[in-house]
Order: sequence, then structure tokens, then C-alpha cells
Amino acid sequence: MTHLCLDDLERAARDVLPGEIWDFLAGGSGAEASLTANRAALERIFVVPRILRELTGSTTEVEFFGRRAALPMAVAPIAYQRLFHPEGELAAARAARDAGVPYTICTLSSVPLEEIAAVGGRPWFQLYWLRDEKRSLELVRRAEDAGCEAIVFTVDVPWMGRRLRDMRNGFALPNSVTAANFDAGVAAHRRTRGQSAVADHTAREFAPATWESVETVRANTDLPVLLKGILAVEDARRAVDAGVGGIVVSNHGGRQLDGAVPGIEMLGEIAAAVSGWDGELLLDGGIRSGGDILKAAALGASGVLAGRPVMWGLAAAGEEGARQVLDLLAVEFRNAMGLAGCDSVSAARRLDTKVSHHR
Repeated sequence: MTHLCLDDLERAARDVLPGEIWDFLAGGSGAEASLTANRAALERIFVVPRILRELTGSTTEVEFFGRRAALPMAVAPIAYQRLFHPEGELAAARAARDAGVPYTICTLSSVPLEEIAAVGGRPWFQLYWLRDEKRSLELVRRAEDAGCEAIVFTVDVPWMGRRLRDMRNGFALPNSVTAANFDAGVAAHRRTRGQSAVADHTAREFAPATWESVETVRANTDLPVLLKGILAVEDARRAVDAGVGGIVVSNHGGRQLDGAVPGIEMLGEIAAAVSGWDGELLLDGGIRSGGDILKAAALGASGVLAGRPVMWGLAAAGEEGARQVLDLLAVEFRNAMGLAGCDSVSAARRLDTKVSHHR
């Protein structure tokens, strides 16, 4: 079947995934206001295209931390990808490698991080702060030894948000899917009515990160450290002062604080506040097309993270489906960039934007 946009792959994934696994992937926290707002906020933004520009030799390539990427994007960290396809993270990482974009390995991956990194390409590693600091730093060292190029430190999860779909489903991991990077015991597999076993497991394992945690991670790795989950301008400024290599503006895909502002609505303010800083400024949350990537660039982002759509492709058709998602984003972004009169991502970052208040 020909998929012409990511919505086609979303429908295909929903058709094949069991209901509770679809809810685990698609759902947000609380009433899912932030989840819904992420898309609504992106849809309100319009770019002001330029005309009669020279487009010969145009390119969508960028550099992240001194190395080429074919698109200004990386695959976002998503936990337990073997829920969506038997090959899980290995298939998604191969698709990212072939697409020429970084793939972010999750702390809660269902395949050991070393095996995922061995696929090649541009692996990054996403870190959750664990109750045992030594275990957290051990994960950082393992990622560094495995060849990962950056640490994406998620800092908006002192504990997991109340994800009501999972709670209503009494969601638990099947025995065939585990947290492969550490011994998780049985907590994530114990099904209890009205509770999420995954949330129970993370409550036992995770600890709230602090600015001291950020400094500890930076002091224990030579890799650039990106902070994922920043929305406040003041926090962005403090992150720059702390010497991080990147900021990911994100409300965690609407899965943490329900009512948190969409990242795209803070992106422009944060970009202005950190103007002149040489780190990476990425947007996460709600990216569903190449046009969305263009909007993020126009508002000052050096790139985006896309997560759920890659999982739609993985669920629908394994590695080939994930590759289709990334291919579609590449085609759409090149098309949008050219139609906006841009021959490079740098040119796209100079576009003006307008916000529509019409529904």
C-alpha cells in the first residue's frame, strides 16, 4: 500500500496494534490537553514564503555536533519499542541510519543499548535519572563506550505523569518485553486493575533530577549533554550557563504535566533568549510533517525530534515502515523548504512566521 503522508501510517499502525498498546503509544497524561495542544499550536503557525530565490544546489543537510545529518531532525527516544514490532529498536535504528539522521536510544529500551548502537549511524543516548546515581553514570559510560555521540538528559520526569489510558487498561509489559538496560525485576509486568505497571516501575527506579544532577553528568562524560524537557525561558538561560551542548524544547509529547504549554509556543522566545549560543536548539512534540520541521526552523530551531510517527511506521511495516516515515519527512521538508524560497536550513531559519487565531 502506498502511504502518501504520515496520517496514512498512523491509521495503518492503529489497525495492527492491540488497543492497550496503541493507547500506550498514542496517549498523554490527564485529560490530554497538552497532547492535543501540541498539534493545534503547530497548525496555527504559518510561514511567510519568499519568492524568486536561487534554489540550485539546495540542501536539507545540517551538522549536529560537527557531524553531518541528512535532515535537521533526530528520532526521539521512545520506550519499549518491541511492543510495536518484534525487532523493536534495532529496526528503527537501522531506518534512521539509512536515512542519515541520529537515533536516540532510550534508557527504557527493550534491546540493550550496545546492540542498538552497533547498528551504526548516529546513535544518541537518552538518560533518565535513577535513584542510584552510580547506575545512572554507568549508563552514561556504557553509552559512551558503545559509540553514542550525545547524551539526551530528560529532565521533566521527576515521576511519570498520570496517563489515564494506561491506568484504565491496567497496562503492563508482556513478559517478552523488558527494560533491557538494567534488571527491572517484575514490577513492569505486574498487572493491577486501575494502575499502570510501567508507571509503578518508573516510580521505583526514577529520581527527580536537579541542576546538580546535570553537573554530575557533564563532569562524567566528554559527550555533549542536551537537556530535554525545557519550556521556561529562565530554565533555557540557566541550561546555557550550565554549559550544556543542547536544549530540547518539549512538553514530553503531552505525557507529563497536562496543561504544560506546547513547545512550539515557547520556541521563538527561547531562541531569542539564547541568541548567539552555539549549542543545538531542538523542538520535540507534535511533529507530523516536513512542513512542521520548516515551521520549527523558522522559529529558531536547529532541528526537531520526531518519535510517535516513526513508531507508526515500525508497527505498520517494521524497518521498512520506519524508513517510509523518514523518507516522507525528507520529501516533505525538501518540498516545503523550496516552496518557501529556501536553499538551506540556515535560510529557513530566516523566514518570518505568523500565528493564525482562526479556528
